[in-house]
Formats: sequence, structure tokens, C-alpha cells
Amino acid sequence: MEKIVSLCKRRGFVFQSSEIYGGLASCWDYGPLGVELKRNIKNYWWKKVVQERDDMVGIDASIMMHPQVWVASGHVAGFSDPLVECKDCRQRFRSTDIDLNKCPNCGGVLSEPRMFNLMFKTFMGPVEDAANIVYLRPETAQAQFVNFENVLSTTRKKLPFGIAQVGKSFRNEITTGNFIFRTREFEQMEIEYFVKPGTDEHWFDYWVNERLNYYVGLGIKKENLRLRQHDKEELAHYAKGCFDVDYNFPIGWSEIEGIANRGDFDLTQHSKFSGKTLDYFDEEKGERYLPYVIEPSSGVDRTLLAVLVDAYDEEVADKETRVVLHIKPEIAPVKVAVLPLSRNEKLSPMSKEVSALLRPHFMTQYDDAQSIGRRYRRQDEIGTPYCVTIDFQSLEDNQVTIRERDSMQQVRVPVSGLLDELMARFS
Repeated sequence: MEKIVSLCKRRGFVFQSSEIYGGLASCWDYGPLGVELKRNIKNYWWKKVVQERDDMVGIDASIMMHPQVWVASGHVAGFSDPLVECKDCRQRFRSTDIDLNKCPNCGGVLSEPRMFNLMFKTFMGPVEDAANIVYLRPETAQAQFVNFENVLSTTRKKLPFGIAQVGKSFRNEITTGNFIFRTREFEQMEIEYFVKPGTDEHWFDYWVNERLNYYVGLGIKKENLRLRQHDKEELAHYAKGCFDVDYNFPIGWSEIEGIANRGDFDLTQHSKFSGKTLDYFDEEKGERYLPYVIEPSSGVDRTLLAVLVDAYDEEVADKETRVVLHIKPEIAPVKVAVLPLSRNEKLSPMSKEVSALLRPHFMTQYDDAQSIGRRYRRQDEIGTPYCVTIDFQSLEDNQVTIRERDSMQQVRVPVSGLLDELMARFS
């Protein structure tokens, strides 16, 4: 994990938030490479679960919602963790994470556990009173439920169908850590898939397998993934069943996605508290019922961390250690690097022409600093699938060299066919 954190800072994937002021605990900024990788992961997810399916649509809902949404969902009353406080150093911890006999910070005596609500509370408008309380959403899911009727009436979808959303969520976690794994501000990719009661077990099994295979398709090694079924004691009060997709991080097996059978809890609650009927009319059967919901919910930040950990490799090449990120080309932050053999002024015009040719089609990086060997290593370390090198022979035969990241094999291609060659490799 230390190597991953160091790489992220050194190469511009992730920075400590507000670092020049000493940072802010558990808050992170995504740098030039990190924002590209994060965007590519979200786009890949959207492509697989929305674009390539005819039973899914998307929304992008407000972070702040009517406070009654969180009363209906149970978050106001029950979204909490047990907190203990050291009577000596005043540090606070989630009691489930530590040995309750003593403080892990100073060895002092701990208080009795008390429940701590994890929602961030704020006020809407100029007056800070109880009537103006709103919350930063602790999950994106509730927006799909309260928009069920809107989506149904505007898309005329028939069951089964899903609503997908990517967005920020906020939880005032007592204990954070392990880099970007557990933070107070994070991004989710969630599906709420509405099905007819009685078919929910079938669709639950379907989505459990579908989501495990998704991560393999994302380029993560299958041996580093597992499914873990929740025991009855750890199930949420509304859930009929739940599986986690776990990844074998350096910190051990930990969740990157949860798939839950939520039953009809959510639509029932929002119907009750809003007074609006949120049932579904089945035209074929001529009957009305509240759909059941299958919820695959994944974390963007945890997925990104899993991708980096899984892709990281150190190998010997040319009698020296080569650090390389074997990131799936489709989600790599930089797709193609354009590298003139040297900074010789004769190479610059053609190199920049090649870069201009590729830039509208791929996220590219132009690099002419230091030796070509060092530049190859820099691109390997950030996971760039292909490097295009322009040398002095290129000025004569109008051909360039494509170097592939994983095998380091090189081939010469004419500039006129370069774009088609790279397009074919990515497709």
C-alpha cells in the first residue's frame, strides 16, 4: 500500500486535500492522471450497465434532498455507528474496530459505546434552525426510489428495469483510513433494479454473478476477487439477502461492491411518508403491486484503488527494475504517449504533427524530457498502453515506432496508417 500511495503522489493520481495547509483527514484530491482514470472507470461502468442494455436508464439527482426522505428511509433514526471516546486523550473510535479494553492511541480508559449518526447535517437558507435542516446524502440510492414514478411515466419502461446513477455521497465516518479506501466524501455507482415480487431471487442471483464478472472484464485478476454472503446477523433490516464483491487489498479482503435484495422496503416507505402511490401496473396481468428492488452498489474510489493495486507490478527489464501498471487499455488515464527520440529541433515538427493527429481520438501525452529509456519507464509507471516514437529515420520514410507497454515489443508503421492501427488495437 505504501508503494501505491507513493506512486499516486509522485505521478499525479491522488494528492492529500489542502496539503499546503497540513491536509484534511480522509479527504483526497484526484490529480491529472487520477481524474482521467476515475472518469474512465465511471464511463466504463455506464457503458456496461446503461448504454449496452435496453432495460436500464440513468439519472443524476441533487445531493441535498427533502429531509423527510431520510426519515422515510430510516437514516435519521438508525444510520449510526457505536462510538467510544478515550477519557484521557479524547480520541474517538468506532467500537467495532478496536479492542474495547483500552485506547489504541494512548492506552487510556474508554467510555461506554454510544450511537453516532453518520449523516452530515447542514441548513438551507439564512436561518439556522430546525425547520431548515437538510442533510448531505449518505447514499445515492434514495433518489432512484423517489424518482421511480417520474422515470416510469417518462420512459414507459416495463418491469424488470433499472435506474442507474453515479454521484457523490457523504458519511461522517468515525474511523477513516487506508488511503482512499474509507473516506467521508466518496463517489458511488449504484443500480436500483425493479422486479416483480417472486422473481427477485432469480434477479438477485443474476446480478451477483453479473457484477463479479464485471470486475474481471475491468481487468482485475479473478483470483483476487471473491463473493462473500452476509450472515443473517449482519444483514440490513430491510434486506432479504446480500453479497459483497471483495478484493484482496494489501489490507486484506475488503468490499468494493455490495449486491442487496432490498425487497419492497424502499417504495413502501416512500409511499407511506409521501402519501404518493408508487406501485406498478402490470398491463399483462392486469394487477398492481410494489416492485422488489435488487441493488448493486459499488464505490468509484475503492474500484480505482483495486485497479491500481491489481495492475501494479515490478519486473526486471534491461537489468533494472521496471515498475509498470498493467491497466486495461480502455480505462488507462493516458492512452498514447508521443515521444520524439530526442529534443533535436529536426524531430520536433513531425512529433508535434503526430501528437496533433492523435489528440482528438485519444488522451495523449507529449514528452521529450530526458532519455528515451527514462520516458518509456515513466509511461510504464502510469499505465500508458502505447508509446509512439519519432526518430531520424521517420523523417526519411515517414514511419514511426509503436511500443506496447506489457510486452515492450516494437513495430514500425507509416504515419498515414498510425491512427487506424491504434484504433484497431484499442477495439
